[in-house]
Amino acid sequence: MVRQRSVGPERDAPISLLGKFRVFWRAVGILLALLICVPLHYVWRTVHYGSPLPRVFLYLAARLCGARVRVHGTPLRRDVFYISNHLSWVDILALGGASGTAFVSKSEIGQAPVVGWLSRLNRTVFVSREDRLGVADQINRLREALADNWAITVFPEGTTTDGQSLLPFKTSMLRVLEPPPPGVLVQPVVLDYGAVAEWIGWIGTEGGIANALRILARRGSFRLDIHFLDPFDPRDCPGRKAIAAQARNRIVPAMERNLGKPLHPFHLDVPQVGYTRSKEDRAA
Repeated sequence: MVRQRSVGPERDAPISLLGKFRVFWRAVGILLALLICVPLHYVWRTVHYGSPLPRVFLYLAARLCGARVRVHGTPLRRDVFYISNHLSWVDILALGGASGTAFVSKSEIGQAPVVGWLSRLNRTVFVSREDRLGVADQINRLREALADNWAITVFPEGTTTDGQSLLPFKTSMLRVLEPPPPGVLVQPVVLDYGAVAEWIGWIGTEGGIANALRILARRGSFRLDIHFLDPFDPRDCPGRKAIAAQARNRIVPAMERNLGKPLHPFHLDVPQVGYTRSKEDRAA
């Protein structure tokens, strides 16, 4: 009987000595990339408004983490609102490295040391679910970002899943498209990690640091296919809910083609985004 090779360290399992060695060298590689890219970024910004260095760093960081990114389709470079499924923090490295996009992120990320600073270098727009009174300000910041011809990515599920499911889309941050700014298009995106999708997924009670260590400790590399689907004009959709539905109607079939099977309901409750499994799913 042939023993099947494990994908990598399992959740809550101790990381081997060799795995810790991989974590160390990958972290050193990412730090070196940072030390090279950040000073060059500030030098570039003294003579030009836009800098390619955040994108270069994200590309290098994704590769050092083990992601071998393959792009399918043509990503629009500017005046575009990407709407994507979401599995891992690696999504941000890979998507940013492949397209140069900025991101909409939780305000907690902006307060994190180092990570928050790096996110700002890539022009991240931070939002807060709890700040109901500040929604208008958040939307204004998104409008300003789009007015600067940025590409912006939103993960409308509001959390990460396992690559086999797609949670209901939250549409609050799509208010920026009511009405759509002139010339802006929406481009749905599908992230496909193939056989390692469920293992990569940052789900359940696993902490962010534990997930990062697990991925950095993994032997070898993994494939990540980024599918940029056909864009559509949000002016053809009456409101943010219709825009979200149109994006979802394109993302679901593309995910199912990649998987070769229908999506299944997500198997965990996610209270922070208000997702609760049905009684039928709990009994299954």
